[in-house]
Amino acid sequence: MKIKEIAQTVEGIAPLGLAQDWDNVGLLIGNPAKNIKNILLTIDTTKAVVEEAKAQKADLILAYHPIIWDGLKRVTADGETAHIYELIKSGISVFCIHTALDVAAGGVNDALAGILGIENPKPIGDFVANPAGPQYKIISFVPEKDVNTVANALYEAGAGAIGNYSHCGFQASGTGSFKPLKGSNPTIGKRGEVERVNEIKLEMVVSSGKVAAVIAALRKSHPYETPAFDVFRHCDIENKIGLGRIGELEKPLSMQKVIANIKRATGCKAVGIVGPQRRTIKKAAVCAGSCGKIINSVIAAECDLYLTGELKHHQALAAQEAGLTCICLSHTVSERFALKNLAKQLKKQLKTVTIRISRKDNDPFKWIMTNE
Repeated sequence: MKIKEIAQTVEGIAPLGLAQDWDNVGLLIGNPAKNIKNILLTIDTTKAVVEEAKAQKADLILAYHPIIWDGLKRVTADGETAHIYELIKSGISVFCIHTALDVAAGGVNDALAGILGIENPKPIGDFVANPAGPQYKIISFVPEKDVNTVANALYEAGAGAIGNYSHCGFQASGTGSFKPLKGSNPTIGKRGEVERVNEIKLEMVVSSGKVAAVIAALRKSHPYETPAFDVFRHCDIENKIGLGRIGELEKPLSMQKVIANIKRATGCKAVGIVGPQRRTIKKAAVCAGSCGKIINSVIAAECDLYLTGELKHHQALAAQEAGLTCICLSHTVSERFALKNLAKQLKKQLKTVTIRISRKDNDPFKWIMTNE
């Protein structure tokens, strides 16, 4: 299977258009036309992971974090780019998904929300546009006797789809007026005379990718020589797409139960806690990795708990002063557990490819309990 075919499958899970604009996702090393037999999943593409990929004869590393963040001026066999040099030399491609998987439905942040049992979790911030494009509403004015013909033509072209429903539209009656001028060929009325017609205002939604086809269908099916229509862009304020998740828990949990659930799901050996350690959690937020200013929204929402990978010092102080309990797992620990679910999804769709999760990809921190 070629990389470009695998990329399509990956994008079905985590569309790259969901990634933050500062991120670097997609195929970072390799040839899209290359055939792939073995894929290695990892959070970071370290030297140890590169050696593991070579030993397992992996053709492609599907990495969470980008192996290349900034522009490179040189790639050499030694120094900071040695692992990139080795990948190129060995013919191993690298495809990265990072914040696309964070934002995607069923991705890393939804997995974190699931650990806490957040009910109907909503994104917190750093919102992105839907890569499928915005929804539009198309409105036209059709003589009463022709409205069903025009409506059906628009439905057939893809208009009127809302969620799990098709043929969604609205009609309202009114009076339309027009005066055919020189050069016109009116279906109704005469040149030089104002004509008034009983018309139906027909309106329905249409996705951005189908707007052109729907307008073409309107022009073809409408009885008027020059049909009047409007196209408005929707602003979806309810279904925002972004980082983090926030919401009420399905049932209140003690801190002891929360920590037990986190350890069982992520395999973490230790957690860092900021703020009150004894409380009942009713409302919580999560954000994988490091989520910067998002914590301000969590504080403003008066959450009891914020589960994340890491916090900067001033963010931890802000949480402490606000009475918000924060649990930090370490950056990659808050992300790595989600690779299991990603592997399951990929294995269902990529039947001809062997998929493994790296054993050499680990949290760079070693947590040691010291005697007090």
